Amino acid sequence: MALLSYFSLRTKLILGAIFASQLSTGLSLLLMKGLVHPQTFIASSAVVFVLIFISAGLCAWCISHFATRTLATSLSALEVGLLNFKDNDFSVTLPVRGDRQLQALMTLFNESAESLRQERQYIYQRELLLDKVIQSSPNVMLLLDDQQRVIYANDAARHLFNQGCPIDGFALPDLIERVSDELSLALNTLKGGLFTLPVTGQDEDDSWHLSRGKFMLNGQFHHLLILKQMTHELNRQEVAVWKKVIRIISHELNNSVAPITSMVNSGRMITKDLNDPKLSMIFDTIEDRSHHLSQFIANYARFAKLPQPKKDKVDWRKLVDQLKQHYSFELRGQLPNEAGYFDLIQMEQVLLNLLKNAHESGSNIDEVNLSITSSQPLNKMNMTGTDLDSKGLAIQGTLIEVKDKGAGMSADVLKQALLPFYSTKQSGTGLGLPLCREIIEAHDGRISLHNRDNVGLCVSVFLPQ
Repeated sequence: MALLSYFSLRTKLILGAIFASQLSTGLSLLLMKGLVHPQTFIASSAVVFVLIFISAGLCAWCISHFATRTLATSLSALEVGLLNFKDNDFSVTLPVRGDRQLQALMTLFNESAESLRQERQYIYQRELLLDKVIQSSPNVMLLLDDQQRVIYANDAARHLFNQGCPIDGFALPDLIERVSDELSLALNTLKGGLFTLPVTGQDEDDSWHLSRGKFMLNGQFHHLLILKQMTHELNRQEVAVWKKVIRIISHELNNSVAPITSMVNSGRMITKDLNDPKLSMIFDTIEDRSHHLSQFIANYARFAKLPQPKKDKVDWRKLVDQLKQHYSFELRGQLPNEAGYFDLIQMEQVLLNLLKNAHESGSNIDEVNLSITSSQPLNKMNMTGTDLDSKGLAIQGTLIEVKDKGAGMSADVLKQALLPFYSTKQSGTGLGLPLCREIIEAHDGRISLHNRDNVGLCVSVFLPQ
């Protein structure tokens, strides 16, 4: 029995058929010898017996070989197909032929191959989609093994740690040496949380959040680090809170101002025959302050109810000419050849506000200048995924700069200048720059303030193309 295990199924079937034919032939000859008279039965010689046995064996082998040829071919094809399955190749399709049982077996194999092909295609496309989402994410993602070596990194991580070059296989301590001390300190901590990073050319720091995860994969521990820039989200939430507070205060003040205005009119009607100058002055004062308070509330309500921008193509020359009708300035450089794409009314409001501040900075009027150029995002050394397109390249856009040679701003003022209600002017509402920031960020852009090298202030606005 152990010897038969070395033979194929077809060989076993042929040997079995030969053995059966030889056995049946021998039994038949013995039976015929016993029934027929020995003198008349010529097959009693040994040579005739041998010839008969050989002939029977050859016939059995030919018939068995012919009968099992389809089985052998099908089993060989099935073996090749299963070997391809083992190598993760599901493209093989077997021909359906032979008897009913072989056809059913080949059909089942082909159906299994088709199902596996579709499943692998689905998984492959899902992996491509997941990789595309991860690579396009503005969040910095690093997957490390238990030896702190980078297994996977997205585009944002490559730009943060290695200027866009691959970092797979790098050790995390080696990458930490290339970043700022603040980021290095955050990555060396065992816990996640919020931290701030200084931004080149800006006095306002960026807020980041670090989250850590640990899981088992293929029998080994892996570590997932996710860095998310929170500056815009925190600013958005802060502005949303301010808007809610403004709406509540405006509602309550309007509820008080309206009855006061009505009572002033009623008082005038009642006391019109008295002709008392002091009483008239009191009513005038109350009416004037009520009107001023209403205007004050209206300005804040405009900030709280800023509509979404209605973007359209805008000719830069036309916009510059409109601005010069309100404030004088010097235009530096050439205007972009391509038209801008933004809400003309809102952007005009932003630039008028910035030019107004430049005129009120103490700078000479002829030293206020405006430049509009095609450029890449602000702070090129601190770009994240939001500043990159699908190919990992910096997004092109328009850089608008308003410069003056006034007194500039102190470091504390620069950090708070874009916050609502903060103003260094005695009669200011603290809404001018926050309103500009709200409009620019609604256009997916950025605004930043920094003191110039010599004297004065520069306000930079970047609008993506």
